[in-house]
Amino acid sequence: MEQPKEMARIAYHALADKKGEDIKIIDIAGISVLADYFLIASGSNESQIRAMVDNVEDELLKAGYSVKQREGYGTGSWVLMDFGDIIVHVFDKENRLFYDLERIWRDGKTIDIESLS
Repeated sequence: MEQPKEMARIAYHALADKKGEDIKIIDIAGISVLADYFLIASGSNESQIRAMVDNVEDELLKAGYSVKQREGYGTGSWVLMDFGDIIVHVFDKENRLFYDLERIWRDGKTIDIESLS
């Protein structure tokens, strides 16, 4: 269980380093087999969203974790990165409101970064 926590912590800081907004960590381990954690963040434009995505991939790769699948990088409005134990969603503000993953996954437990230490 330590590996997913470490991955989520690295991804969170990588998003924050690129000024990701409203970063949420949702513990879905008890309700889904997809992953242990969802991370959801917003960026204000396409360039920032790509920078956030690139930074998450770079930082996790440095720690030995590679992305298994990445969707949406070309559009820059919603990028999904699947690392196995964690799934990272980076949205522009409009699409984040529209898709409202926090509501869809409300059975998961929203946790703060301190609980991953």
